Amino acid sequence: MKTRNVIRACAVALLLPLNLFSQFQISGTVRSQEGELLEGVTVKIRGENKGTLTNEEGKYVLQAIKTGKYELEANFLGFEGNKQSIDLSQDMVIDFSLVPTYSLLEGIEVKAIRAAKNSPTTYSNLDKEAIEKQNYGQDIPFLLSSVPSTIVTSDAGAGIGYTGFRIRGVDPTRTNITIDGIPINDAESQTVFWVNMPDMSSSVESMQVQRGVGTSTNGAGAFGASINISTQKIERDPYAIIDNSGGSFNTLRNAVKVGTGLIQDKFSVDARLSRIVSDGYIDRANSNLQSFYLSGTYLGNKSTLKLIVFGGKEKTYQAWYGTPESRIKNDQQGMLDYAARNGLDDAETQNLLHSGRTYNAYTYDNETDNYQQTHYQVHYGYQFNKNWDLKLALHYTRGKGYYENYRRNDKLATYNMDPVIMGTDTIKKMNLIRRKGLDNHFGGGVFSVNYKNEKGLDFLIGGAFNRYDGDHIGTVVWGQYMPVAQKDHLYYKNHSTKYDGNLFVKVNYTIKKVNIFTDIQYRTIDYSFMGIDDYGGNIIDMQQRVSYHFLNPKAGLYYQINNNHAIYASYAIANREPVRDDFKESTPQNYPKAETLHDLEVGYHLTYKKAYLNTNIYYMRYKNQLILTGEINDVGGYTRTNVKDSYRLGFELEGGYTFFNKLSVSANLGLSQNKILNFIEYIDSYDASWNPLPQTKVMYGTTDIAFSPNVIAGLNIGYEPIKGLVFTLMNQYVGKQFLDNTSNNTRKIDAYFITHLDISYSFSVWKIKEITVGGRINNLLNQFYQNNGYTFSYLVGDDRIQENFYYPQAGIHFLARLVIKL
Repeated sequence: MKTRNVIRACAVALLLPLNLFSQFQISGTVRSQEGELLEGVTVKIRGENKGTLTNEEGKYVLQAIKTGKYELEANFLGFEGNKQSIDLSQDMVIDFSLVPTYSLLEGIEVKAIRAAKNSPTTYSNLDKEAIEKQNYGQDIPFLLSSVPSTIVTSDAGAGIGYTGFRIRGVDPTRTNITIDGIPINDAESQTVFWVNMPDMSSSVESMQVQRGVGTSTNGAGAFGASINISTQKIERDPYAIIDNSGGSFNTLRNAVKVGTGLIQDKFSVDARLSRIVSDGYIDRANSNLQSFYLSGTYLGNKSTLKLIVFGGKEKTYQAWYGTPESRIKNDQQGMLDYAARNGLDDAETQNLLHSGRTYNAYTYDNETDNYQQTHYQVHYGYQFNKNWDLKLALHYTRGKGYYENYRRNDKLATYNMDPVIMGTDTIKKMNLIRRKGLDNHFGGGVFSVNYKNEKGLDFLIGGAFNRYDGDHIGTVVWGQYMPVAQKDHLYYKNHSTKYDGNLFVKVNYTIKKVNIFTDIQYRTIDYSFMGIDDYGGNIIDMQQRVSYHFLNPKAGLYYQINNNHAIYASYAIANREPVRDDFKESTPQNYPKAETLHDLEVGYHLTYKKAYLNTNIYYMRYKNQLILTGEINDVGGYTRTNVKDSYRLGFELEGGYTFFNKLSVSANLGLSQNKILNFIEYIDSYDASWNPLPQTKVMYGTTDIAFSPNVIAGLNIGYEPIKGLVFTLMNQYVGKQFLDNTSNNTRKIDAYFITHLDISYSFSVWKIKEITVGGRINNLLNQFYQNNGYTFSYLVGDDRIQENFYYPQAGIHFLARLVIKL
């Protein structure tokens, strides 16, 4: 008997290590409380940095997990998190049922603005994990570089300061941006100045990029793309995060985030403070940026109240001028010719000759842009029952700031100033410093009412009403011979008021495998501006008012062939008003027309456990698209001109595959033709003595739309050799694009190929939830390239003078990062 017990004890001792090192699988299904299968739910093991997402059937699998006790957690936007404790000693099946929050945790835009999974819309989603991984302190546009047909740009050359993007060649003024459903585009220029929201990505939960017209949204008309940003959701547990990164060009980002978690399942407060400084790649293109985010949430039984305040303050040295082509090419004689043509003095010429690619024309110490902007939002949601819910939001944005320029030997008449008398001398020109400022107020409200039943009907009515008030102010703060009494001389001031309202109805009706989608929006704009303004060095008196009424219909079909395949098609019409400069640089007798876009999208989705593929074809036909032709209008300005016919025709593809759970590959491709029919260019002309002549008119026929490459491709490769250690190689190719609409190879941006390498290692130690150490090598192959620019030309006698300017991007440079999550 004793011998038998000894044998048993020895067997247990021998088998115990095998048991300890055994690895098992956890799998299961996640459904809503009503039994609906949920795709995209995050299922993870707390504290183990191991997780996955449910597929289109609501299923998940976690593999290669050692024996032990764990806490398994499922989280999904708009639902309460669910945790289960397990003791793993064999393969287990763990199912989850998630309860809707009946709240506004997902933000007002999720239902009202965003495209749903079965929406016949071309879109890409970026979740919190993808955003966090890319967030080294560069602006939000640089997080979009992996989205199909997207190009990102940076004036300072390194992604901090003034940045922007183009999607399908569409410029930023035609891209609608919302944060939690609130419009962010500037009411007058219709662009978004990301520099005013530094490190906003640290408070973003998710983003959806809709290409084409997309679904109805709030604010500026989506005329080629829209981006819906959702700020961070409530965390159930308290947390603290310290996020630091820094590297080349003396770049440093410090961010601290804290949250209370849910207190008594009712209250939550989240906060962030950030600071970013960088010298920039371009000479003197430094940035000093601060920002904050603060939110407080109250959860009722069927209601939610959320208050959000966020803002930023920036001081950025100007790098707007760009670099002349001769400097880019290191063409010594070309630079001397440029200096002579443009009246550069000796110091300016030496700066041009000796600065290299990092040339910045501005050398005055305080040639800076200074702006502060604060956003206030109040969100309220109420769930009447499982079919009906209501969401309301109020918002107010306060912005104020200026930019400063040193002006050499400028005419006093330009600033509505009398000549200065000094003894027997009459001074009509002098060196001076001017400031151009903005003082803005923007506020309003948005709403949505949603009805959804079990029979496949999803009906939503939403809308917004916003008012903008803005002052444009110009002052001379110093002059070389300026009397003290004239200091801070006000040489222009004008006021703008803009009302923007919209109402839209969306209907999704699902019959078996088919979803029928209709969407119609009515938008009205009333815009007036009056006062004195500076236009091209001339002081003009403006008093103008315009009104628009737009009807924007959309419709489409989505067909789910089976669990793995789906196809869709949609057709949409969008209308859009001109921007402030279009009006300012014209008279009521010569107003530009509103633009109209007809957008046809046809696409296909393929989804498997380890693979996905999305493809689509689009045809965007423009009527009266506003472009620069060089033509002078009735007030002597180079305003944009309506061209009758133009179009974009393209094919887009994005897909990915995961090998062996360690190697993943994703890629995207955009192929397009972007054309203007019957383009006419107007060129300023002078005789040999520089006397003005009538403009020269050049007929081109069909040409390429500026800044619209025919090819944009990306390839990302991720490899995780051991748990927590991830290598990511990111590549992008952008084909040739033109600086103007003439398709002339003397006015182009060359094709380029860039590669970035990201390395990160995440682990847990002691009571620290997660530590991430990371590093990024940007432009790994040290390519010298430009991705943005501008051009102008004129004729002197029979010679055409072409001035091309570019924005060089940094060669190889580095960033490192340390994140501590408590």
